Amino acid sequence: MATVGFVSLGCDKNRINCEQMLWRLADAGHELLDTPELAQVVIINTCAFIEAAKSEAIENILEIAAAKKENRSEDGMGGNVEKIIVTGCLAERYREDIFDELPEVDGLVGCGSFDDIVAAVDDALAGIRAVRFGDINAPVSECSRVIVGEPYSVNIKLSEGCSNNCAYCVIPSIRGRYRSRTFENVVAEARGLAELGAKELILVAQDLTRFGTDTVGCAQLPDLLDALQKIEGIRWIRLHYLYPEGVTPELIDAIKRNDKVLRCLDIPIQHINDGILRSMRRRSTGEEIRSLFRKLREELPGVVIRTSIIIGLPGEGEQEFEELCGFLREFRLERAGFFAYSPEEGTDAAEMPNRPDEETVHRRIEIVEDIQREIMDARNDELVGKIVSAIYEGTDEIIKYSYGRTYADAPDIDGKVFFKHQNPLEPGDIVDVLIDESADGNLFGRAFGRTEDRA
Repeated sequence: MATVGFVSLGCDKNRINCEQMLWRLADAGHELLDTPELAQVVIINTCAFIEAAKSEAIENILEIAAAKKENRSEDGMGGNVEKIIVTGCLAERYREDIFDELPEVDGLVGCGSFDDIVAAVDDALAGIRAVRFGDINAPVSECSRVIVGEPYSVNIKLSEGCSNNCAYCVIPSIRGRYRSRTFENVVAEARGLAELGAKELILVAQDLTRFGTDTVGCAQLPDLLDALQKIEGIRWIRLHYLYPEGVTPELIDAIKRNDKVLRCLDIPIQHINDGILRSMRRRSTGEEIRSLFRKLREELPGVVIRTSIIIGLPGEGEQEFEELCGFLREFRLERAGFFAYSPEEGTDAAEMPNRPDEETVHRRIEIVEDIQREIMDARNDELVGKIVSAIYEGTDEIIKYSYGRTYADAPDIDGKVFFKHQNPLEPGDIVDVLIDESADGNLFGRAFGRTEDRA
């Protein structure tokens, strides 16, 4: 048996794979350490979606490799690292190159072989170069998890892979086609998480709206929300991500009738110009997106719409960009993230002509970020004098304020609400906060009780 440390990179879906590998290793008798550099075996679970993610993964591998080199130093003053295993998307995408480019790596585990992590560690410890690459289109494997982070706010994955095949995206080639978990397994896991103290469930998938379409032939998300609503202990249900064409009247009705489902909807649109959307191979037109957002505003009062937008796809000229800016000013989406287009080998978009230069893309991102900052600041200013519910996360001992998140704020992404309170609170408690001030993207106020105390 060995000590094992993990480095988890990338999205929340990737972290769940990491948590499942942790459980398998612990179940096999290995000791898990919080500090990777102190472990004998370090597993680096990687992302390789865009160039920045690849660079981050390589930097982490080199950092652990330096600790491994120190362990072999003659003065005996190094750490404990003996073996490095790279798992996940970088391993899957660059399986032919990693051993040559990064000889410090002792094993590779692809996205179809997370279940083989124990065997890979055993091989590495025995001096055998561990190589595991299974079928990325295999049915989703069910496995327990070692929850990393706070137990009151937990991600739960509905599916693996993606079948949307957007022109700029490598995910289908790395993660395989879309494969839903069974309805029963998702509900069972949610019940188990609630028993462990989860109060906020964050449903994650590359596309939540497709859940069930590949297994039972229809979208099961509305029925799933009905089932999760009934689980005792769960207070908030957050949805990441909903593709525009999958936000049906049936789904909107399910959100309306289930009050635990937060009216904060993450709907990645990527652009608004029809020509760019066609080039991306997105399934919605600009007008369909506009109509959907109008309908959501009408049907779900107080709804917060979050989206992601790619700037600089080949063919995006000034006219297309100005249409995007006009859309942002008109619809005033509460949350938006902007990303520079990253040409990825193997994708159709990488071969497209007329790609804006880096300086132009940088300038455009600055413009849309300024637009969005004004929108978000104005929204926060409108909350002054109003009462919001917030999930309590902790206390900042320097400024002597407690802090948490409103329903509009996703973990590790958005701003905080800071507040004073008199009664003791436990992380995960949901409190009502009277907002006194808005500053720098954050809210400040006074809590006057837990919402469950008045339920």
